[in-house]
Amino acid sequence: MKLLLIEDEVELAATLHRGLAQEGCKVTLATDGATGLELAQRLAFDFILLDINLPDMSGFEVCAALRKSSITTPIIMVTARDDVVDRIRGLKGGADDYLPKPFAFEELLARMDAVKRRMERTQSGTVQSDGSLTVGDLHFDPRTMTLMRSGSPVQLTVKEMGVLRLLMESPGTVISRSEILRAVWGIEDDPLTNIVEVYLSRLRRKLHALGPPVVENVRGFGYRLTA
Repeated sequence: MKLLLIEDEVELAATLHRGLAQEGCKVTLATDGATGLELAQRLAFDFILLDINLPDMSGFEVCAALRKSSITTPIIMVTARDDVVDRIRGLKGGADDYLPKPFAFEELLARMDAVKRRMERTQSGTVQSDGSLTVGDLHFDPRTMTLMRSGSPVQLTVKEMGVLRLLMESPGTVISRSEILRAVWGIEDDPLTNIVEVYLSRLRRKLHALGPPVVENVRGFGYRLTA
């Protein structure tokens, strides 16, 4: 995989470069927005990791310029900003995901895998051209972080949305407990925590209040979206 890393923090850039290279990625590094933008417009990449706080132009500006140039390379924004307003701005500006610092390297890999799955699902119609997901009567818009079921809004927490998004990206596929932990919480499987079960219970209760059950517990294996 050819990956463009746009990051001005020297230590973090070196750590990410080393880790991604060990995962088989061919990494090109840019330490400012203008250079990153020029590289992304001139060369073909499979993925872009983009910091927001860059010395010349912000990651928001780089992302917007790339999308205006009709460059559809998946982009994950990696930033110290964790405000909901910034997350929404990044997603509305064309980013495919948003990862606040500090983060576990395993969570970055999990999010990259999730974005790749969404790109693949675009071909089948599950993911729309604007990045939203539609499965049955469920519609999730990551730009506004809103979920609708049969036209009615469903109020979910950020983590609940993270879990549902993971299930919606692969409807009918059983997602294991450990995969949910890695993708949503960025941690490895821990038999002593029941956090996945707690959040799935809340999610199912909210969804099933508006229609028939769509989140199935496949006992001993994980969960899947059956809509």
